[in-house]
Amino acid sequence: MTNRQVLLLIATFVALTLGSFIWFIATWDNRQANVQTHPFILAETLLPETPKLARGMML
Repeated sequence: MTNRQVLLLIATFVALTLGSFIWFIATWDNRQANVQTHPFILAETLLPETPKLARGMML
């Protein structure tokens, strides 16, 4: 490959990466980002020796 082809390949990669990031920001829906998890799901996935505070339980 010539230097020009390598530079075009790098420029294409950077343009696609930057473009996909801009698309991600432009189509961001903040209402979907505020979805909260349920504490009982978190408590079921943690080990029994996990501190109570980490499981969402009162001390």
